[in-house]
Amino acid sequence: MDRAQKAESIETLKGVFADAGAVVVTHNLGLTVADMEDLRGRLRKEGAAFKVVKNRLALKALGADEGSDYHNLFKGPVGIAYANDPVTAAKVSSEFAKTNDKFVILGGFMGETVVDAKGVDTLAKLPSLDQIRASLLGLLNAPATKIAGVVQAPAAQLARVFNAYATKDAA
Repeated sequence: MDRAQKAESIETLKGVFADAGAVVVTHNLGLTVADMEDLRGRLRKEGAAFKVVKNRLALKALGADEGSDYHNLFKGPVGIAYANDPVTAAKVSSEFAKTNDKFVILGGFMGETVVDAKGVDTLAKLPSLDQIRASLLGLLNAPATKIAGVVQAPAAQLARVFNAYATKDAA
């Protein structure tokens, strides 16, 4: 890789790190091509992506000083999973790590905050942004449904009373 390619790769990584809600850093030594395609497919379906990175270039893209917490993450064969939503990449990566022993989550970061593997696991257990939106809409719709039921109930009772009087006179 020549200097121009390295500079381009660093700029690409800077964009990825700036746009990502959270980045999950993983070891992927020993994964087959089929395993990697399976992981990438799962991530792509959820709106996330996976990229194998060079450690030095990733650290330069982050602007990490020597001895920072980022240096502990970027050692060995490293890949990153990232998405705009902070939960998506962590959730898919954690599920994949449970089924594949060769895929190990080292940790991750959200902006300036670096978390370990337990932090990523905790992040994976949180509901996604879409799930939060759906539950919020459900909460907002529930009172409206109850109000409609309450408003409609007296009219229904009144109709039953009229029906009872009509059937009484007819009999």
